[in-house]
Amino acid sequence: MDRSSTSRAQRGMAQVLAGKRRGPRAALLFAGPAIIASVAYMDPGNYATNIQAGAGYGYTLLWVVLMANLIAMLFQALSARLGIVTGKNLAELCRDNFSRPAVWIMWAVSEVAAMATDLAEFLGGAIGLALLFHMPLIAGMTVTAVVTYGILLFEARGFRPMELIIGAFVGVIGLCYLIEVCIAPIAWGEAATGLLMPTMPDATALLISVGIIGATVMPHAIYLHSGLTQGRTRIRTDAERRRVVQFSNREVVIALAVAGMVNMAMVMMAASAFHRGHSEVAEIETAYHTLTPLLGAAASGFFLVSLIASGISSSVVGTMAGQLIMQGFLRVRVPIWLRRLVTMTPAFVVVAMGVNATQALVVSQVILSIALPVPMVALIIFTSRRDIMGDFATGPLVRTLAVVGSVAVLSLNFVLLAQVFGVAIPGLAAG
Repeated sequence: MDRSSTSRAQRGMAQVLAGKRRGPRAALLFAGPAIIASVAYMDPGNYATNIQAGAGYGYTLLWVVLMANLIAMLFQALSARLGIVTGKNLAELCRDNFSRPAVWIMWAVSEVAAMATDLAEFLGGAIGLALLFHMPLIAGMTVTAVVTYGILLFEARGFRPMELIIGAFVGVIGLCYLIEVCIAPIAWGEAATGLLMPTMPDATALLISVGIIGATVMPHAIYLHSGLTQGRTRIRTDAERRRVVQFSNREVVIALAVAGMVNMAMVMMAASAFHRGHSEVAEIETAYHTLTPLLGAAASGFFLVSLIASGISSSVVGTMAGQLIMQGFLRVRVPIWLRRLVTMTPAFVVVAMGVNATQALVVSQVILSIALPVPMVALIIFTSRRDIMGDFATGPLVRTLAVVGSVAVLSLNFVLLAQVFGVAIPGLAAG
């Protein structure tokens, strides 16, 4: 894979926009950004929260996964639209339109979110390698660091090689969970009820739900998607820009629908295997060891393969997002190896301190959920401004849906913080 694949893709996209190529294969030329962004919705943080949701509450919290995925679709579509229309990413627009103190605060919050993201991703890949190859966790972390850095080097060869590599990882994750669902005896009626009838059993379920939101609607992915759409093809007219936005919207729906189904499969597998008789399973390591006697070696093997693919690919994407956030807010670009070193340091610290790895994953997702309103609110503001978006500014319906999604996330965060500080939540039983 080299720059020629990127050049061929760019020539093909130019032919499509000129009306010389049509059909499904033409649409595939524009695919890539949403596939990369979708990895953030299948990262090891999802494994941790989904295992806890399925083991502890069966199929009851599937509706949270669905809600989070729908919110993610909307905001990823808006992020892609922002980048296509303006030619700038979300961080750059924040830097250009907000006061300097606000920019510094937003950057700091976003950097904390990026580090929390990488903690989950890096630990997940390391846990998978450690379990599969019976190596110490530190050794698994070292291997993960080397592999992710090697993949990041492909970024210098243009956008297409990276999109193909990440797409292959997404395919592996999806295939593994398709097999898992076939192996596990899923109670499909209970799953449908959990998907369509929202309930919140207790305070612990709330904590897991906020973790699911944080693991699904990722702050760094909102920033990243607006940057991934930059510079892919030359857009000369509003008509061409509208076509690119349409291609992007379709890709977002398909890519995130796949990610959503993978997340639902995770919850259903955990509910099927652990809820009755093993509801105490709350850690990735325990889930792996418990799966073998319950569903067989194949189930546990596919679980680990998907976890490793998830950890490595999402760690690569997280580093790309961190680079874009720093460059966009501060106009500072650091070498990839330094960025990789800085973002993986917290993971090594957590392991060295002896902190429970899976619990660290869940806490990291809660941090992400609390940081999430920053890019969400900024995205709503920019995509609704006609002076920035022109005729592509969001209409009343889309703007209302975006505001409702943000309010839903903010409300969950507020309830969580109240719970943390000991404020009783009416109608919510203690976990």
